[in-house]
Amino acid sequence: MTTETSSHAAQPATAQGGSSIGAYLAAHLRDYGLLFALIAIMVFFQIVTDGTLMRPVNITNLFLQNSYIIIMALGMLIVIVSGHIDLSVGSVMGFIGAFAAVMIVQEHVPVVLTVLASLALGGVIGAAQGYWVAYWKIPSFIVTLAGMLVFRGASLLLLQGQSVGPFPMSFQKLSTGFLPDVFPMAMTKAIATGVGAFNFNLLAMLIGVAVALATIWAGLRSRARARAYGAESEPQAFFWVRNLVVLGALLFLTFKLATFRGLPNVLLTMGVLIVVYAFVTENTVLGRRIYALGGNVKAAKLSGIKTERLTFLAFVNMGFLAALAGLIFAARLNTATPKAGFGLELDVIAAVFIGGASMAGGSGKIVGAVVGAFIMGVMNNGMSIMGIGIDYQQMIKGLVLLAAVIFDVYNKQKQV
Repeated sequence: MTTETSSHAAQPATAQGGSSIGAYLAAHLRDYGLLFALIAIMVFFQIVTDGTLMRPVNITNLFLQNSYIIIMALGMLIVIVSGHIDLSVGSVMGFIGAFAAVMIVQEHVPVVLTVLASLALGGVIGAAQGYWVAYWKIPSFIVTLAGMLVFRGASLLLLQGQSVGPFPMSFQKLSTGFLPDVFPMAMTKAIATGVGAFNFNLLAMLIGVAVALATIWAGLRSRARARAYGAESEPQAFFWVRNLVVLGALLFLTFKLATFRGLPNVLLTMGVLIVVYAFVTENTVLGRRIYALGGNVKAAKLSGIKTERLTFLAFVNMGFLAALAGLIFAARLNTATPKAGFGLELDVIAAVFIGGASMAGGSGKIVGAVVGAFIMGVMNNGMSIMGIGIDYQQMIKGLVLLAAVIFDVYNKQKQV
């Protein structure tokens, strides 16, 4: 009896250990397909642009150009996962930039006070829209479409149809500033000479190494926890290959940034937000409730989840992040314009859907939304370097979005 029990207990472990990498990838094609697509797109544009894509200055521009898209995509993912959509984020972003310009440039309000007031105003705007969606059950499409028109008009009214700027340097650093190197210049120059670079930010490189090692440690910890609970785990060989690829990519990008001007302030802001939102959605009760809300709102309500309050908070969060994106966008342009944010809501929504989120709600990951945003950003940047017109760029991005949605629907039908 003991021998029989032991043989049965050994079967899952043997099956798990003997599972092929191909079978694992086939079962998780939706998760890893995006990453492979991003790598393929980057390699393609690196080749056709003769190495321009991965130059330090262009990598920095990639982060600066896509920071506000990624920040808003974090909030949009939560809204879409909860079963709704927000069409007003581009207009809210432009309105907050206009508000900050009027406060700082025309009214001479201190930068810190303006930033805090702008973020609070973004939260209030999100609350105003979320109230009608959550408690009055008005479709979010209608509410946020109205918000898009209202705040587009409000931006024109606030700026009187003119651009307002420039901003003081302290405000510009929100987007264009870089983390300074705190190490002695002699040490930095010695290392720069060793790696063959004339400009080298040692602090940036050390932060990159620390982040890479922390990523490996988090992966090992997650794998150990999954094993402890008997959950399915990826093949060990694939785990190490994947982590080594991530480690190499992080070190490569950090080295490139270190040889230019270091880490942009906006990259640090983005990184903190990504870590926080990934943790909340994947490791907290609040995150599980958001997915339950989008999966089946009636079942969620019957299980005791306060669905109205959760929906309300999702829109408050979206308004806050749209305000932060508006400040970063205005700081990067060094001016506020009436057309700021026009059409950006489509890029944000596209990034989330390309990243694997479902229109029906209940599924999607923060990492997927970030990868989706980078896919859009790399495509925009690469096609611009190649000299492809904006008309063809829009058509190609539309086809990529359609392909991503078709791929998602195909995977779901395959699983049924």
